[in-house]
Formats: sequence, C-alpha cells, structure tokens
Amino acid sequence: MMAWLKDWKTKISGFSRNVRLFMLANILIQVGIGVFSVMYNLYIKALGMPETVNGNVISMTALATAIILVPAGLLSDRFGRKWLLIGGSGLTVLTLFYRSVETAEGTLVAAAFVTGLTMAFLQVSGVPFLAENSNASERVHLFSIYFSLVTVAGVIGSLGGGVIADLLEKTFGLPAVESIRWSLIAGAAIFTAGIGPLFFLSSGKDSKEDKEATPARIPEPPSEQDPADAAPGRNARLIFHLGIANLLIGFGSGLVIPYLNLYFANRFGASNAYIGLILSLGSAMTAVAMMIGPALVKRVGKVKALIFFQLASIPFLFLTAYTMSLGLASLGFLMRQALMNAGNPIQSAISMEIVHDKYKGLANSVNQTVFQAGWAAMGPVSAGLVVAYGSYWGYAWAFSITGVLYVISSTYYYVVFGRRKLAGE
Repeated sequence: MMAWLKDWKTKISGFSRNVRLFMLANILIQVGIGVFSVMYNLYIKALGMPETVNGNVISMTALATAIILVPAGLLSDRFGRKWLLIGGSGLTVLTLFYRSVETAEGTLVAAAFVTGLTMAFLQVSGVPFLAENSNASERVHLFSIYFSLVTVAGVIGSLGGGVIADLLEKTFGLPAVESIRWSLIAGAAIFTAGIGPLFFLSSGKDSKEDKEATPARIPEPPSEQDPADAAPGRNARLIFHLGIANLLIGFGSGLVIPYLNLYFANRFGASNAYIGLILSLGSAMTAVAMMIGPALVKRVGKVKALIFFQLASIPFLFLTAYTMSLGLASLGFLMRQALMNAGNPIQSAISMEIVHDKYKGLANSVNQTVFQAGWAAMGPVSAGLVVAYGSYWGYAWAFSITGVLYVISSTYYYVVFGRRKLAGE
C-alpha cells in the first residue's frame, strides 16, 4: 500500500503546470454540470411542464453533441486546444444561465440544443490536451486521476444542487421553482469559476514533452517511424478500429445505463432515496477503481488491462440481469460499474498514444460520437424489451445482450491492438 501511495505521489508531483490548471478548471466545471444534471429535470417538472419536455431536452442535447463532435475535433486539431476550451466553456456557461431563468418550453428545448453544441468543444479538446502535455510513462496515471476527479466532482455537484434547493425551500421558504432556479444559478456560477484557470494555460505543449521521448507508438523502423506516424491513411485506420470498438460498447451500455434507476424501481420497487444512494455509491466505486487501474497496467500492459476490466465486469452484469435479490442486484451493479469504467482512462491513454498529435482531436471526437450514437440507437430497443417482456425478462434480455456486445468489443480490441505490442509496455 505504501509503495502504491508513493508511486501515485511521484506521478502527481510530476504533472505539468498545464495539467494541474486544466484539472482545477474541470473540477469546478464538472461540479457545475453535476448540479444541472440532477436539478434541471426537476426544474422543468416544477414549472408544470409534461414529462415529454424532459425527454425532448435530453434528446436535443445529445443530438447537438453528436452532430458537432467531429467538426469540433477537427477545429481542435487545426486551431489548438486552449482557445476552443475557453470559447466552448464561455458559450456553455451563457446557455446555462439562460436556461436557469427561462420558462418557455420552446426556448428551453432550443437552449438545450445550443448547450449540446458548445459542450462538445470541451469534450473533444480535454483528453487530447492532457495527452499533449504528458508523456507515455505518466499518461495512464494522469487519465486515471483525471477521470476519477471528474466523477467525484459530478457527484458533489449532484448532491450539492439538491442540498441548496432544499435549504432555500425549507429554511427560507422560497417556492419550489425559485429554490431550484437559484440552485441552477449557483451551478452555473461554479462552472464560470472553472473558466478562469483555462486562461493561464500555455497554448503549446508543455516544454518537458520536447525533452523526453515522444509518446509511445506502435513500433516501426526508426527511419520511417515519424512519417508513418503522421500518415493520414494509417491514422484513419486506427481511428476506424477504435470507433468500431467504442460503438459496440455504446450499443451495450445504451441498453442498460440510462435505465438503471427504472430497473431498480420496476423490478424491486426500490425507493427514490435508495436508488439515489446506490447510484452515488456506483460513482464513488468507479473513482476508486480508476485509481487502481495503473497498478494493473504496470503488471500486464495497457491493452490486457483494459480487456481484463471489461471482461471481469460481465459476470456481475449477468448477476444483475437475473437476480431477484435487491442486495445482489446492488452488488452486481456496483462491481460492474467500477470494473467497466476503470478501463476508460486506459482506453483514452491507448488511443492518444497510437494516434498522431495531428489527429488526436478527431480520434477523441469520433470515439465519443459513435458511443453516443450507440446510446441513441439502443434506447428504444431497451424500452421495447421491457414493454414486451416485463420488468424481469425485459431487463434480463437487455443486460444479456449488453454482456454479449461487451465480449465482442473486447475480442475485437484484442485482435486489432492486443497482438501489436505497444512501445513502453
């Protein structure tokens, strides 16, 4: 344990100034987003609007993000990460303040679409920025702590938004709509505070990157390595293979993740308080698992570690699918959540190492686009299964299909990347 803690301390202390500033900015931004993720649908409900408005808001946000992700990635590669991060976050916070006070259905849906567009610039620029300001030896640790901090920040925002709203309503006697509105405004203000550190980022890569070995690539003859790394055809093939693997994962997770709260409510009659608690515990376990990931990477390498986490989550997925015990279902959910998501930082590290710097933004945007496409495509399928087969067999089929898709994705990933030893492993 002491050696593990010492290893983490050494890695964190070696992070560049750019990385530390970016992490600070994202902690504040994700706290603000966490407030909105929980409170905004309650705000729409408090305004007396039908549930379909919430569905339209979610759909339009996802649609806008899917539309703009690839162009945003290309712009990020072309013009640099810093100013797209600042511009995207600045425009996003304006939409958040506007949505906090607007009350008309049509403009709420339109504003959600704009938020999806502007947030995409943050999504596609973050991971490439971290990759460009780190070296291969620290990248897995870097992505692990980054994703862990983002996860924890989101949980803090989710819980904090509810606390602020309840405090204003029950202690100060504000109407429900007003208390939620001030909670949303507080979330937008915290998001705004996160923009400040972005202005202090240096636009270029961290200077230490130039002094160390370039990020690990798939080995090639030294005389041809640099030209081959930058070749558009090579990078297009790599991005295509990464996209296929992510699309399969997106199909699988889209069947179950958006409906976990309904799964616990419909199959077990769990209370809202229990569902909120178990979902929060899932986020906390995910953050812990992400911190453990680098230790496994050190022992077996990145590709094998990623595949291990994905495959190890599948038995717990099937446990959740078929159990009639709320306790076992909760255990299965927590373990699947932690193990599957523990691989996310590793996957990001792999994709940022094998793709040339010129195409990092494009690779990240393609990965996120296909993942969101998987979610959008499988949502109606999951709902249809539950309607057709009921709350037991409907969810059982959904979870089982997800398990099969995860196995296919892991196998595909191993066949394409596992047989080619990445440098430095």
